[in-house]
Amino acid sequence: MGPGLFWNFPPKAGCTVPQSLLQTMLLSRMAGMKEQQFTEEKPLLPEKRGVDSDMQVKGEEAPGGPPCPVSPAPPNQPPTPSRPTHRWHVIARHWLRQTRRRTSGVLPESCEQLMPAGDWKEHDIETPYGMLHVIIRGAPKGNKPAILTYHDVGLNHKLCFNTFFNNEDMQEITKHFVICHVDAPGQQIGASQLPQGYQYPTMDQLAGMLPTVVQHFGFKSIVGIGVGAGAYILAKFALIFPDLVEGLVLLNIDPNGKGWIDWAATKLSGLTSALPDTVLPHLFSQEELMNNTELVQSYRQQINNTINQFNLQLFWNMYNSRRDLEMNRSGTVLNAKTLKCPVMLVVGDNAPAEEGVVECNSKLDPTNTTFLKMADSGGLPQLTQPGKLTEAFKYFLQGMGYMPSASMTRLVRSRTASLTSASSMDGSRSRACTHSDSTEGVGTVTHTMEVSC
Repeated sequence: MGPGLFWNFPPKAGCTVPQSLLQTMLLSRMAGMKEQQFTEEKPLLPEKRGVDSDMQVKGEEAPGGPPCPVSPAPPNQPPTPSRPTHRWHVIARHWLRQTRRRTSGVLPESCEQLMPAGDWKEHDIETPYGMLHVIIRGAPKGNKPAILTYHDVGLNHKLCFNTFFNNEDMQEITKHFVICHVDAPGQQIGASQLPQGYQYPTMDQLAGMLPTVVQHFGFKSIVGIGVGAGAYILAKFALIFPDLVEGLVLLNIDPNGKGWIDWAATKLSGLTSALPDTVLPHLFSQEELMNNTELVQSYRQQINNTINQFNLQLFWNMYNSRRDLEMNRSGTVLNAKTLKCPVMLVVGDNAPAEEGVVECNSKLDPTNTTFLKMADSGGLPQLTQPGKLTEAFKYFLQGMGYMPSASMTRLVRSRTASLTSASSMDGSRSRACTHSDSTEGVGTVTHTMEVSC
């Protein structure tokens, strides 16, 4: 008999022990080793995407791949019929490799650290206005809200938020919250073309889909992050369902509907230009477009190749047909209605949505609104300045009472210094703080301010 787990068996003709019994003996011995050495450790192998975790635990085969070796057949039971008997030695070798990896170094504190960052679950949720594609990571954590994102027109959750959520500093935030990305109907990568004659949901109906998502996953509330069209949808959602929204981060929001002149110009542009070239001026600043930056070139190609153009045209048309957001600052009009939750407005310097964001700021409650203008960030700050935006978002969450032990960011220190002394400067990285509703000095500062960074 050879060393280790492998025996030198006699020729098949002279072997009196059935091979299935030998396999059972081997797997039983491996199971004993696992119970002896790694009784409380989770398997290192990540789940196959799209395969139910219960199937993996039971040892069933994942589509297109080998069976999971994590849970071998219990002792005194024959192997599952789905596992070919002639591959038992392959299973043994694989188990030995995993055992060596487990014992070759120091194990991490949590097996969650070994799971890939892209451990997302995809769902297609039926709502009163059609199907909605949703991607989620994590599970609701106590009374904490979920972070729910909604992308801009011409994008989807990957094109709009991957750079932002993959930023290293963002991991300190995401480990505390469940993350939920929502794709507008037909905008996700690989989406099939919507049928001819399909009536795309209005912006109000897109907002009306979100309560179904919240209920489906059991969220108590959300903190929304929206860009452009997604910011409009989340703001509308918060106006209709204020109890479900704890906070909003709105980038490039335009609360106004298009006038007849703008509508006609958009229609004309659509007749003379390809759809990606029609959408790009909505996403990027004129400077970025004129310089034809690498980012613009990349997104022109990805919008053209990864998003169904027919579906995109429907979404684009509906966004351009939106109505004004019916909100006004309290005291400006009779029965004024505005967002009740804390809001952080974000826009890049010289971004195409700059005027719209400024007007939105004038419609919100000055006591719970922060206006952040980001220099050198172009039209999509979450792509060009993800680190700075992460700092601002971390402070925003801390202001809501979450993550009190998180490290203080450069933006917070700068903002605090600006509030302490109106004349303080921090060299070339100073932040200008403009109080929009106070004329009595620092002692009566409101939360509404412009922070340039």
